[in-house]
Amino acid sequence: MSKILVFAEFQNGKLKRSSQELLQFAAKSGHTVLGFALGTQAGTANAELAHHGAQEIHFSKDASFDMYNPELFTAAASEAITKTGATIVLASASSTAKDLFPRVAAKLNAGVISDGTEITVSGDDVKVKKPLYAGKCFAMGTFENAPVKIVLMRANQLPVAPADTAKTAPATEHTFAAPSLKTIIKNIVKGTSEKLDLTEANIIVSGGRGLKEAGNFKLLHDLADVLGATVGASRAVVDAGWVPHSMQVGQTGKTVAPSLYIAAGVSGAIQHLAGMSGSKVIVAINNDPNAPIFQKATYGIVGDALEILPKLTEEFKKALHH
Repeated sequence: MSKILVFAEFQNGKLKRSSQELLQFAAKSGHTVLGFALGTQAGTANAELAHHGAQEIHFSKDASFDMYNPELFTAAASEAITKTGATIVLASASSTAKDLFPRVAAKLNAGVISDGTEITVSGDDVKVKKPLYAGKCFAMGTFENAPVKIVLMRANQLPVAPADTAKTAPATEHTFAAPSLKTIIKNIVKGTSEKLDLTEANIIVSGGRGLKEAGNFKLLHDLADVLGATVGASRAVVDAGWVPHSMQVGQTGKTVAPSLYIAAGVSGAIQHLAGMSGSKVIVAINNDPNAPIFQKATYGIVGDALEILPKLTEEFKKALHH
């Protein structure tokens, strides 16, 4: 029986959905599941790891891990993998993990596959499906002679069941040897939004140039507040300075796969489609019936987004109220 180490990430003190997905997937594999967490949040949120399937928890609540430092995290993650004897490592394909685990792989002479959308584990064999060329085709990745197999999965690709709060797991606190750092992180300035990051969101309301001006993004925020959604944007409006780059969905922004994606005034350029075509249900609103977005849409509404969005918001309010 192999050991699967799951790198856990937190947001606002809660275990991210992407980490929940990986823990629950690992729990069904028949292997021993190890939850691995770093930072002060790990000390208070460890119970969540057990609730989602971790059979052992390995953590350090050292405050030096509260801000991501690649040298510090690489040393700690490498040491944790070696100490625990894990041969499979799962992490979300977040910006942190995408920077961290190639470094870990180089240090441990391990194999790494990023941006997975499907994964199967059979014994020690791991297979990962991932998109290539902006989703135009897919490849099935495998590992050959890798002592440790590292897989970074995109969020919202695996099912999540309700947490089993009766589950518990033994926790071991580690003190990791700190390397001689070449860089020191003094401060990280974060946005003020409390909403989920786009890659984690289950519902996304996205806007494009069809909204005509930056002020009209308020219509998207109003709808998002009703649905509990996160607001995204096309590259065109980001380049125009209407919204920050953190909201951009697409090939040069964030790749998302929510259950529901509402695109308002988004024409559907290939770069945008590459970032959201994995959405389960796509609703497109555009006054051009020939807009490319309709080729990917599950439901299409031909009309002015500025007129349709307030009506959608009111109808959702009524439906959710009842």
